[in-house]
Amino acid sequence: MAAFNPPPNQPYPPMDSRYPPVNQGYPHQGFTNQGYGPPGSVPPPPTYNQATAPAEEQKFQQQNAPQQNMGFGGPPGMPMPLPKMPAQYFANVDNNDSSSSGGNFEDGNNMASFSDKAVRRGFIKKVYLILMSQLLVTVGFVCLFLFVDSIKRWIQGPGFWMYWVSYGTFLVTYFALVCCPSVRRKYPGNFICLGIFTLAFSFMTGMISSFYDTNIVLMALGITAAVCLAISIFAIQTKIDFTLCSGLLFVLVMVLMLFGFLTIIMRFAFGYNRILDIVYASLAALVFGLFLIYDTQMIIGGRKHELSPEEYIYGALQLYVDVVYIFLIILSLFGSKN
Repeated sequence: MAAFNPPPNQPYPPMDSRYPPVNQGYPHQGFTNQGYGPPGSVPPPPTYNQATAPAEEQKFQQQNAPQQNMGFGGPPGMPMPLPKMPAQYFANVDNNDSSSSGGNFEDGNNMASFSDKAVRRGFIKKVYLILMSQLLVTVGFVCLFLFVDSIKRWIQGPGFWMYWVSYGTFLVTYFALVCCPSVRRKYPGNFICLGIFTLAFSFMTGMISSFYDTNIVLMALGITAAVCLAISIFAIQTKIDFTLCSGLLFVLVMVLMLFGFLTIIMRFAFGYNRILDIVYASLAALVFGLFLIYDTQMIIGGRKHELSPEEYIYGALQLYVDVVYIFLIILSLFGSKN
């Protein structure tokens, strides 16, 4: 290609009609003025930046600036802007799964639900592990007072005063755990208090069992295990929400207490009455069976009312009291005193 040599004695750029005017560029469609002057001329001053412009200049630029696009796209031929998604929604992209191309908007809810279920399962596991430990201690005391004759004779004779000591300890620790949330929630004091309560109640249960025939006690243990298992399965499977029946349970407890005081008075007045004891034991079995259903549903969750994960000591305590009282009631119903 031959080099372009301008004619001699003619200024550059040439001022001819064949050439575009200075500072206008070539008149091709789509090309704008580039702002370049002739060689040797001073370049135009730069425009003010928003960060460095004076306040008057920024105010002028803001007043005369064109309105921003309201989301209807740019000029013809320009790509449409992508819509801005809300912060709470996000696409769950998985390159290995072709079904996830649409995005999953429920991941946050699913994660929260899964977390709640995991916490509830851990809470249930902890409650029933504590309950099993308590029941093993109680069964140990019962077997000790049944099969060791020396301890059995001492408990029924000169050591009977220990029953009242254990009974007082049982009441103090029980009300401390039930009425004081700080006691049952603060580690390790909650386990220490629960351990003292379990020892006291186990001592009372073993001492009461020592006055019954060994075979009857063992049969009562088996019946209690079967009854409690059946009640627990019913509480889990039933659609009836027993957590709404707290008022009814309170009324039944008051009736049971009044009937118990009436039974004691009639025993002192008219002597021992087996029929009255059977009626009282049957009513007590019904009440504590309902309490076992109520406490089980409170621990399992999914009902109107449920225990928080911090109340594992309280949950184990209530289940333990229900099971032991059911055992004592069955023992009084089917047992015969020596």
